[in-house]
Amino acid sequence: MDTIQMPNLGGGAKCAACEKTAYHAEEVQCNGRSFHKTCFICMSCRKGLDSTTVAAHESEIYCKSCYGKKYGPKGYGYGQGAGALSSDPPRYAGLQPQETKPRPASSNSSENKSSQKFGCSDRCPRCSKAVYAAEKVMGAGKPWHKTCFRCALCAKSLDSTTVTDKEGELYCKVCYAKNFGPKGFGLGNAAMLE
Repeated sequence: MDTIQMPNLGGGAKCAACEKTAYHAEEVQCNGRSFHKTCFICMSCRKGLDSTTVAAHESEIYCKSCYGKKYGPKGYGYGQGAGALSSDPPRYAGLQPQETKPRPASSNSSENKSSQKFGCSDRCPRCSKAVYAAEKVMGAGKPWHKTCFRCALCAKSLDSTTVTDKEGELYCKVCYAKNFGPKGFGLGNAAMLE
C-alpha cells in the first residue's frame, strides 16, 4: 500500500529548532533554514535573536557574544568580554608561581580598610589605587582601572586590539613602533635617521 502525501496548503517550512510548521507570518530565515520567531534564540544563553545579533555556525545559531566565546579567536589579548583583556601568557598547571614583591602600604588607611573589607588586594600600577572587579582590565600581567588603561606616552585609551606592553608598561601600537620598533630605510622611520 502506498503512502499518500498530503499537499502543504497554506503552510510553511519546518522550524529548524522545534520541527513544527513555521507559517510565513511567524517565520524567520537564517542560512536557508526557517525558524519561528520564538524559536530564533541563542543555543547557549537563550536570548532572542534578530538579523543584527545572530551568528550561525553550521546548523547552530548563537548571539554574537556566545559565538565569540565558543568559536572566536583564542590567545593573547582576547578576553571573555570587555573587562577581561589580557596580554599575559597562559598559565600552566605545575609551574611554580613567581615571587611577588611586597606592595608598599598606602598612606590612606581608610582606603586600605575599605579595600580589605570588599576583598580587593589588586593595585593599579598607574594610580596605585585599589582595582575592583567591575573596573578591572588586565594588561602586562597587572590589573588596571579601565580609565588608567592608556598609553604611557600619548595617553590614548587602549583596548585588546591597540595595546602592546614592554617591561610592564602599556603603549599604543604607534608609540611602541616609534620608540621600540626597527629603525632605518624602508621601515617607515626615515625622519628618525641622522
